Amino acid sequence: MHHLNYHHLYYFYLVAREGSIAKAAKLLHVTPQTVSGQLSTFESQLGYSLFDRINKRLYLNAKGKVTYQYASEIFHKGNQLAEILNNSDEVNTKEFVIGITNGIPKVLFYDFVHGTMRKFANVRFVIREDSFDGLLKELAINAVDFIVADRGIAPGTQVNANSYFLGESSLSFFAKQPLSANQRFPDCLNHMPLLMQGNTSGIRHALSSWLATEQLYPKIVAEFDDSALLKLFGSENFGVFCAPSAIAEHVEKQYDVHCIGKSEALSERYYAITGKSRAEYTLSEDIIGSAREIFSN
Repeated sequence: MHHLNYHHLYYFYLVAREGSIAKAAKLLHVTPQTVSGQLSTFESQLGYSLFDRINKRLYLNAKGKVTYQYASEIFHKGNQLAEILNNSDEVNTKEFVIGITNGIPKVLFYDFVHGTMRKFANVRFVIREDSFDGLLKELAINAVDFIVADRGIAPGTQVNANSYFLGESSLSFFAKQPLSANQRFPDCLNHMPLLMQGNTSGIRHALSSWLATEQLYPKIVAEFDDSALLKLFGSENFGVFCAPSAIAEHVEKQYDVHCIGKSEALSERYYAITGKSRAEYTLSEDIIGSAREIFSN
C-alpha cells in the first residue's frame, strides 16, 4: 500500500460526509468529474473500494465506514490545531470529549460532571450521546476520552480500555396518579400500561426477568432507548415507568409524577470507561471521584 494521500483523503471525507460527489464538488469549488477522479485514484491507491455504488448513489461499505471514522478524527484534530494556533489564550484550547450512553439519566450525568466542569473552566467539554458499542468504537480511535455507561466492558472484549464501577441504584416505579387505597405494589403492575426501556438499556433484561419472577404481566405499550423521552411519555400518562431511586425526587418534581413503589431486587449500575493509552487522567479521576461520592451518601 502507498503512503496515505491526505488530499485524496479529504475529497473522500467530504463525499462521505455530504453523501454525494456533487455536494462535495460544490464545497470544494471544483467539478464533480474532478472529485470523482480523485476518489477513484484514492481507492486505486488503497487497493479496495470504499463505497458501494447502487442506482447511481454511493453507500459507504465496511472499509469505507472505518476510513470515514479515522478521517473525521484527523480533520477534526486539524481544525482544532488551526484554532489553537490562532488563539492567543492557549489555556482555553484543551478539549475533553465525554460520551454518554442513551439510557443514562441526564440529571444523574449532570451530577457526575458539573463539578469537574466548573473546576476545570479552561477546558472545553464536548458531550456526545450514542449507543454503548458506538462510543467504544469512538474511544478506540481517540475520538472520545471518557464514557459514562450503564454497563462495563465484558470479559474477553478486545477493547484497549479500562472500566471503573461508579455505583448502583435501586429502581423505583412512577405513575401520573398515586395508588388508590386498595392497590399494592408490585401487584398493581398487573395489566397496567408500562413504558419499557429499549434493548440498548442495561436494565431492560433485568426488568423483564423480575416481572416474570414476580408473575407480573403489565401491558407494554412502548419501548424507548432514550430515558428522557420515556419519562416525558410517562408524565403525559401513557404508562408506568421505572427510573433509578437515586433521582426519584427529581423525577417526581420534573415530570409531575408519583413514586408508586421501589424494588430493591432491581438496580442499575453505572460505569466509567477510559482508554488505557491516555497519559492525562486528571479530568477522568475527578469525574469518577464525584460520581462515587454521590453513591456513597
